[in-house]
Amino acid sequence: MTATATDTLSLLLERAEGERDAAARALHTAGAQAEAARAQHGELAGYRQDYQQRWTQSFAQGTTMSLVGCYQSFGQRLNQAVDTQGHVANHADQRLLRAREALRQAELRVAALRQLIARRQADAAKAAQRREQRATDEFAARAHLRRTAHA
Repeated sequence: MTATATDTLSLLLERAEGERDAAARALHTAGAQAEAARAQHGELAGYRQDYQQRWTQSFAQGTTMSLVGCYQSFGQRLNQAVDTQGHVANHADQRLLRAREALRQAELRVAALRQLIARRQADAAKAAQRREQRATDEFAARAHLRRTAHA
């Protein structure tokens, strides 16, 4: 394998490894964001459940219509917040899946380039071995001719 081909493949491998490392960092970031989004969704849903339980107890004791209106208004906004955060968490999970796939593809590219480099190096070693064997055979043949010519 020529030095230029080796340099080119090494450069491609280095670039692919850089892309793989970037994909790994992106996966880590996406994982942290997805986890945070799911946690926030869980907290909001838990708060909504607590809020509903408190108001159910308050209604049992009697309350005014203005407080009922406040409860309903805040409850609607809380439901919207929970729903919105659920969508955010779903999108974060989708980004996480895409990041995981991007990392897998980047790792496949690195592995393929490493395999190609190893194959090319093995081919170059075989070619060098054949050249050396040919030179040795030629040297032995000339030596034999010289011996037979002198005899």
